[in-house]
Amino acid sequence: MSAARLIGLLALAWLSGPAAAQAPSAPAQPIRIATEGAYPPFNYVENNEPAGFEIELGRAMCEAMAATCTFVLQDWDGMVSGLKERRYDAIMSSMEITKERRHRVAFSKRYYAIPAALMASKATAADAGGGIPDLVGKSVGVVADSEFAGYLESTYRSADIRPFGKQEEANLDLLTGRLDYVLGDKLEISKFLDSREGKMCCRFIGDLPVNRGEGVGVAVRKGDTTLLEFFNAAIDRVIASGAYDRIRAKYVPFDIR
Repeated sequence: MSAARLIGLLALAWLSGPAAAQAPSAPAQPIRIATEGAYPPFNYVENNEPAGFEIELGRAMCEAMAATCTFVLQDWDGMVSGLKERRYDAIMSSMEITKERRHRVAFSKRYYAIPAALMASKATAADAGGGIPDLVGKSVGVVADSEFAGYLESTYRSADIRPFGKQEEANLDLLTGRLDYVLGDKLEISKFLDSREGKMCCRFIGDLPVNRGEGVGVAVRKGDTTLLEFFNAAIDRVIASGAYDRIRAKYVPFDIR
């Protein structure tokens, strides 16, 4: 075998080996990301452009993976079908990771999850230990048939659990003194406590370990494993760099990782 042919075969073997199999350092094509633009503070429209926590986080993630990204607005009802039809490559629109959705799309690791929180009327006596009260005999408002109601029914059976159709209805009963506590979504509770009425009547007690599912992730087409790996790595990078917390603090006043 000639020296030239031997060198050529060795070069081919090298190109076909582990070095060639390594994942690219950045996405080869621009990434189009869909969002609804109707769920503030996570996504909304400002000056005819997508804005909010998810948009800023998405841009930071794209910077972390050295990718060129564009955001497009898409109605919620056509969100998954648009992804499958390749009108865009990913979804960042507060889409919760669920078993049913996993049959249709692939999800990144979560990039946010809202905890559950307990608030009380200021007229309700504070717990002596300064922690979560035992709620025995106390009236607690909660949205009916929700994960919050299920948690109370299994963990605080001695509480007087009062179901409501909406969080706002429970908040109103707390405001008017017909409840001792309300358990619900921490973001909704935080908004209420920041209102004029909420500041006057009520106080934050603490977070409760309600199982609210897997959280919210980036959705991509099933089989787009390389893109999924890019997003997972980017989430880790923006968290480690502190960029995640800087962006989050502009929109949400508590940790949502």
